[in-house]
Amino acid sequence: MFYRPKDGHGLPHNPFNAIVTPRPIGWISTRSPEGQDNLAPYSFFNGIAYTPPQVMFASTSAKADRQLGKDSLDNIRQTGEFCVNIVAYEQRDAMNATSGLYEREVDEFELAGIERAPCTDIACARVAASPAALECRLVQIVDLLGEANHMVIGEVVAVHIDDTVMSDGLFDVLKYQPLTRLGYRDYSRVTEVFSLKRPGE
Repeated sequence: MFYRPKDGHGLPHNPFNAIVTPRPIGWISTRSPEGQDNLAPYSFFNGIAYTPPQVMFASTSAKADRQLGKDSLDNIRQTGEFCVNIVAYEQRDAMNATSGLYEREVDEFELAGIERAPCTDIACARVAASPAALECRLVQIVDLLGEANHMVIGEVVAVHIDDTVMSDGLFDVLKYQPLTRLGYRDYSRVTEVFSLKRPGE
C-alpha cells in the first residue's frame, strides 16, 4: 500500500497513529489563573533534551470555549507552568476518564477520583499516585502546520519519583509498567526490558 496524506488513505481509520508507536503518554496537569485545576492525557509527548532537561507535548484539537487549543494549552499560555505525570498501567482507567472534552469548569481530578498533591516549584497540582512527575516551566509554544496543532516545550525544574519504583538507585519501569499509546483505541504496557551497548562502549 502507498498513499499521500493530502490525498487520503482510503482506509476505515487513519493508520498514521498506528505506525508511530508506541508513544509515551504525558498526563498533563495545569491550573488556570483563576485556580481551576485541569488534567488531560497527550500521547504526542516525549523528552527532547538532557541539559537542561526539556520535554514536549503537542495539542492537536481545539475547544470552542478556549482561546487556544484545549484547556491545558490555554492554561499554560496564561501561567507558563505545567506538570507531566507519568501514567502507570494500573492508572489506565483514570487516565482514560480524563481524556474527554469537558467544559472548562470540570475538575478532572474530582471527576476521575484522582488524589492530587501540590507541586513544589510551580503553582499546579500533580497526580499523587503517579510513579513520577515532572514540574515544568514553559520554554516555547510552537504553532505547527494545521489549524489546531501546537507544540509545547517545557523545562523540567523539579522531579518527583515514587520510592517504590526505584531499584538499586535506578528508576525501574517494570515496577509500574508504563502505559503507552498505540493507534486507534489501542494501548500497551512495558512488561519486558533488555539492554544494548552502543558501539565503542
